[in-house]
Amino acid sequence: MRIRPATIDDAHAIATLHVHSWQVGYHGIVPDDVLDALDPAARVADLRQRLSHRPEHDVVLVAETEEGVVGFVNAGPFRPNQARDSPYDLTQGEIRALYVSPEAWGTGAGYALTTAALRELSAQGRQPVRLWVLSANERARRFYERVGFVLDGEASVFRIERGGDPPVDLDEVRYVFDGRLG
Repeated sequence: MRIRPATIDDAHAIATLHVHSWQVGYHGIVPDDVLDALDPAARVADLRQRLSHRPEHDVVLVAETEEGVVGFVNAGPFRPNQARDSPYDLTQGEIRALYVSPEAWGTGAGYALTTAALRELSAQGRQPVRLWVLSANERARRFYERVGFVLDGEASVFRIERGGDPPVDLDEVRYVFDGRLG
């Protein structure tokens, strides 16, 4: 497995694995109608734009095997209010997204991506590193705790808009990295 910076050419693979990992990993957490409506093709153009115009302090890495891209991580300066257009706290880091294809769960891809992102953020002087995770996502929470993240006591709500239907509100908790790789 190789960890490398993502390129524009990775947009389709990233979008596809992102949607697939949501559909498998969030089954039973996110309503089925929301998961069924996810479309990787709808995300590719936005992802290409973001990959080609990302700030130089943002980190987007992919895990690649002989089969292709099996995971990605997006990290950078901490966003105190989680919004994409939020002013950054440049002294801290944040892992904003970490997704691995369900077929690659347990292969070390998630750990390799996480540790690579933590090293990049540390090299940029961004400590501590925080991340948000859905409260009900026990698998992800166990993973982050094994890596060395600990709950920092903050909670939030992740809102998924559904057009004319009522939005879905999901509880999130925040973790902070203690500085030692597990």
